[in-house]
Amino acid sequence: MSSTSGARMSVPHAREVVVTGIGLAVPGVAAYGDLLGPLPGEGGFDLVTGLRGREMRHKDRASRLALRAAESALRDAALLDAEGAFTGAADSTAVVVSTNLGNADSVCEAADTITQEGVTGLSPLSLPQTSSNVVAGWVAIRYGLRGPNLTVCNGITSGLDALAWARNLISAHRATAVLVVGVEPANDVAAKLLGERSTDAAVAVVLEPSDTAADRGARPRAAIAGYARARDLAEALATAGAAGEEPVDLWLGNEANTGTKLLGATHRIDLEAQLGPLSGALGVLQCAAAAAHLDTGATGHIVATAGGLHHDAAAALFLTTPPTTRPSTQKPGEHL
Repeated sequence: MSSTSGARMSVPHAREVVVTGIGLAVPGVAAYGDLLGPLPGEGGFDLVTGLRGREMRHKDRASRLALRAAESALRDAALLDAEGAFTGAADSTAVVVSTNLGNADSVCEAADTITQEGVTGLSPLSLPQTSSNVVAGWVAIRYGLRGPNLTVCNGITSGLDALAWARNLISAHRATAVLVVGVEPANDVAAKLLGERSTDAAVAVVLEPSDTAADRGARPRAAIAGYARARDLAEALATAGAAGEEPVDLWLGNEANTGTKLLGATHRIDLEAQLGPLSGALGVLQCAAAAAHLDTGATGHIVATAGGLHHDAAAALFLTTPPTTRPSTQKPGEHL
């Protein structure tokens, strides 16, 4: 994506988009507030028990992690009933997944099987795991979500890009809500590709138009105010509207990779320094951390960045305090 296309995606949107649900499946992180640090180092998602169960059968590790995070996010957004069934507008709810290495292990395993046994050695139950869109597909199937369904596999900026595409789907009236998932599994294939041990991490956020969220009585956690992807971070920040004179209260980024100190940032959090390599899950985790920061009563601007000097592009996401939820006549437990 060129810097020109990044500018186009940052044009002010007619519909304000807010975060209404957050879910995590990250070992050692019990709640999204933990992302503000220091990490508790215990609790959170249990990889031993959390990836088991009937719904986890015949699915790759990334899909299982994503399903757990998605369930938590939808429940947090009050979009699941007591039985775990989706209660929103299924026909217009989209799924956007960010993952760079999600099913690489399944693809490598299938290639090894073909090499050793030929195509007859492949199992029909494992072949779906080789699809590049398998994670988004499983999440949509589980909750019957029939809106747009896509996977973003765009390197270090992938998570922020996925949030931007989700925002565009809402602004273009292609979706009334979007479940955005960032997920990366820890396995030998991922570690070999990264050159270091990867991190089991899955995070999901629910995005909705602010008026829709208000009508159903949902609590907005953060508002997405701008985004851009460009050749360098300075251009991305300027295009996203995050390089003005107003000071930044929180910067979610890596100074070593971006080459920018973001003068005026009161706080900085480097999630990869705390959790390890996050790849495609990084941007969505940054969004969750931004919401946690605003939950503390903070009112300043928040900037999430990915990419920079050591990458082929950089992206910036600008988040602000969400609008006040209007009073609703909706009955408790009733979802539109």
